[in-house]
Amino acid sequence: MSSIAPNNSLSTTIAAYLDSVTLSRSPNTARTYRNALNTFSGMLENIGISPADTPTSQISENWVSQFAASLKTYAPASERLYLTAVSGWYQYLAAEDLAEVNLPRVRLLIRQRSRRPGQRLPQFPQQDIETVLGYAQALLGRRDPDARQRLIDLRDRSFLLTLADTGLRVHEACNLRRGDIDWNEGRALLIGKGNRQSVVRFSHRSLSAIKDYHAVRARIDGASGRPLRSLPIFARHDRGAGKKVLPISTTTGRAIVHQRVHEALGGESNENITPHSFRHYFVTTVLRGSGGNLKLAQKLARHRNIAVTQRYAHLSDDELDQGYYEIFDSKERK
Repeated sequence: MSSIAPNNSLSTTIAAYLDSVTLSRSPNTARTYRNALNTFSGMLENIGISPADTPTSQISENWVSQFAASLKTYAPASERLYLTAVSGWYQYLAAEDLAEVNLPRVRLLIRQRSRRPGQRLPQFPQQDIETVLGYAQALLGRRDPDARQRLIDLRDRSFLLTLADTGLRVHEACNLRRGDIDWNEGRALLIGKGNRQSVVRFSHRSLSAIKDYHAVRARIDGASGRPLRSLPIFARHDRGAGKKVLPISTTTGRAIVHQRVHEALGGESNENITPHSFRHYFVTTVLRGSGGNLKLAQKLARHRNIAVTQRYAHLSDDELDQGYYEIFDSKERK
């Protein structure tokens, strides 16, 4: 039973709900939910309801409809995310006996009032990514006299090849520890949301690149005084890290991709390549290499829903062009 009384204000229960989200969800999710509830509170103010002065007992499910109407300038995906966050608040109130809430009606109103996000085909410049990977491979042969830059080059090379050949999300790659990888089997066991376990497989070239990097990093790792298994796969080598072996952050992972893509391609041709582009590349490579085996691609990409994998099972523009001209140009030749 909650220590919050039903006659407390809406603002009080919203704050308590967000505290519970912070404890149970990721920082990114907590931040998004906080933004959603702040927007919801602003909507209430606009319709003449003061969250700070209105008791929770006066809650209305109709607010969901009004909130949905106020979100029409948002992207459909953002709209649904914000409505999900507010729906969670209603569920929190019901679970804690803070208000009488008709939850089936809340869910029905959300289904009726919200837009469905359009399904976009994953777009990424495959040839450009392969150029970037070729550039990354060439970093092995670049002999920089600065030892720290040499470490950065080898780290970035192994990081990019790992993203491309494993399908890891950028935060998953940044969080890898040396003990996570079975070096003989070329696999890593990841623990995801809800403590779900999944296996990620590493190619020979990605493992080889990581080993090249760790070989040069061996003295630093040995001097850390920590078990090797606990050390990050990809470490910081900026001056702020000092002699500590610290993992790179997700922000650093994105910066690595941005910098190396710019170096490999130059100009503005790198605007559409993000860390997630390498995951698109991975899934598409699996589909093409397996003759369109959706189930295999789903398992290797760790998609919970095969519908997500099916988004990748489309022909590229080049393949469409080739098929079109083979059909119609052949008619002209007859």
